[in-house]
Amino acid sequence: MGKKKIDHDMPIGKLTEVEDFLPPPDKLVFPEDTVKVTIALNRRSVEFFKDQAKKHRSKYQKMIRELLDQYAGRFAQ
Repeated sequence: MGKKKIDHDMPIGKLTEVEDFLPPPDKLVFPEDTVKVTIALNRRSVEFFKDQAKKHRSKYQKMIRELLDQYAGRFAQ
């Protein structure tokens, strides 16, 4: 008599149905009040953000935008 094979994808124990409480995807996206600008940055700075973005699986422009937002938020009157 062999061992019973366990299917790890199957639930264990008693199942309980729960109400669907998650919002639809369109309710998870919040539009930001943004302004498109053109800016010349130091190549070294851009390379730094590109390297960091790659390490953190992010986008370098998003990282620069977040940095500017935090800076402005700290010093805004």
